[in-house]
Order: sequence, then structure tokens, then C-alpha cells
Amino acid sequence: MKRILVEFAHPAFQKSRINKQLVDAVKNMKGVTFNNLYENYPDFFIDVKREQQLLSTHDIIVWQHPFYWYSAPALLKEWMDLVLQHGWAYGRDGRQLEKKTVISVISTGGRREIYCREGRNHFTINEFLAPFKQSVNLCRMEYLPPFVVHGAHTMRDEEIPKFAEKYRKLLTLLQSVQLDKDKLSSVEYFNELID
Repeated sequence: MKRILVEFAHPAFQKSRINKQLVDAVKNMKGVTFNNLYENYPDFFIDVKREQQLLSTHDIIVWQHPFYWYSAPALLKEWMDLVLQHGWAYGRDGRQLEKKTVISVISTGGRREIYCREGRNHFTINEFLAPFKQSVNLCRMEYLPPFVVHGAHTMRDEEIPKFAEKYRKLLTLLQSVQLDKDKLSSVEYFNELID
């Protein structure tokens, strides 16, 4: 069974109906390590060696966060800047993460239809996530299509558990199944493979 590391970054976690249930669905799963960055590093002083050790001992990395200003919250960006060091994560001798898998699990306030050329945001989620994908490529890892929960601000309470269950199914699938590259390349979101 593959080991999964969830790098969770949410600066206002106590206010998030969506992420609370997503976290509850996966944080105690066998083979899953849940790493709450804002809880562990409230002062933003990241223990780089600890974080690199966590990455080294896991096969799949999940970046779970709300989609803030078309990107990740500040602490996840700080984590990337410090932990993914040249000579360790990338560069000629930086091969510590090679062949690992990464997936973004994000929640957005906006509905799916506003994330397109014709929509209010003018770009798709995958276009906004291009810097994450390129960072993963630079580190010689594989970047999967994202798992996205749209409309967090307007979603009815009874809809949220469905996404939590899909998230748990996603991690179960990632732990145990060899993914079909053709199927992965044919979908915009990983959600489509578990619906």
C-alpha cells in the first residue's frame, strides 16, 4: 500500500465547513499522514529537515488547501520555497522526490462555471495551477489532475459529506491502484474518475 502525506494549509480552518469534513474523512486513514502546516508552524518557521523527512518516507503528496487568490495560502508557498531545495528536490543532484506523485485537493468559493475563458475568472483551475504542475515536473514527480470542490460558500450542508466521501475514495484509490495514464490525461479533474 502506498503511503500518503497530506500537506494541509488553511489559515482559517475553524471557519471552513468544507475542509473540516474533508479532513475528518481522511486524517485517520491507515497509511495516511496528516500534516497541518498552520497548526505546526503558526510562526511560519518551517522545520525544513522534518518536512523533507516526511516527504522522503511517503509515495504520494497531497496539497490540500483553499484556493486563495488563484493560488495557495501563504504558508504552503513558504513551505514550497524552503522545503523543495535545489540539490535536494531538483537540480542535477536533486532527486529525492523523483517518481513520487502529487495531487492538489482544493476548495473554491466560486462555482465551476466561472473558471473558464467565458467565466468571470477567465481561466480554468488547471491554468491557475500551472505553477504547481511545473514545480512538480521540475522535481521529477508526477502531477495528477486536481480534486476540486467548487462553490464552498453556497453549498448546502447536506452536500458536503458527498465530497468528503469522494475524497476518502480518492485516497483509497491512490493507495492501492496503478493509475491509467490515458484516463488521467482525459479528465479535467480527478473527481471525474471517482464519480
